[in-house]
Amino acid sequence: MIMPHVLTLEIQPLTKAAFSPFGTVIETDGAKQISINQGTTTRFDAMSNVDVNEAGGRPIISLFRGKRRPDPIEISLLERHPIGSQAFVPLSQHDWLVVVAHGNVTGDAPDFSKLNCFIASGVQGVSYDRGTWHHPLLTLEAMQDFLVIDRQGDGHNLDEVWHDGPAAVIQP
Repeated sequence: MIMPHVLTLEIQPLTKAAFSPFGTVIETDGAKQISINQGTTTRFDAMSNVDVNEAGGRPIISLFRGKRRPDPIEISLLERHPIGSQAFVPLSQHDWLVVVAHGNVTGDAPDFSKLNCFIASGVQGVSYDRGTWHHPLLTLEAMQDFLVIDRQGDGHNLDEVWHDGPAAVIQP
């Protein structure tokens, strides 16, 4: 049951323009293409920056295996990485959700009343800018794998803020 004060988030298509305040959409559409390996491979070049050098950080590549949350999906937690970007690229062609909020790296808490929900196709990844408030991974499949590029190293690089009960729900 949805309480009257809980927002129901509208799911909007993930586009480069709509997502630009929060980071970069990683997709081949519009990417610079370079033919390599004697013409047998197309390199989609420099699709996103990796911002991880603060406080001596270094880039790492991990695999995240996300499980689907029950419907309706409740949004009660947001996180950010104040000294590094974080990129998610799906390893299967299944849609998934991206929830972001306004706020910034200088210590502001996220505004749970101003959430954006995007549906990403299985050929779209995202790279959250350093300090972007976002919900942890939201898959629409029972289980889905993602290649994740983020930061490892010293320094505080994870802030979490919990809302008192669900701030919003998503009805996929």
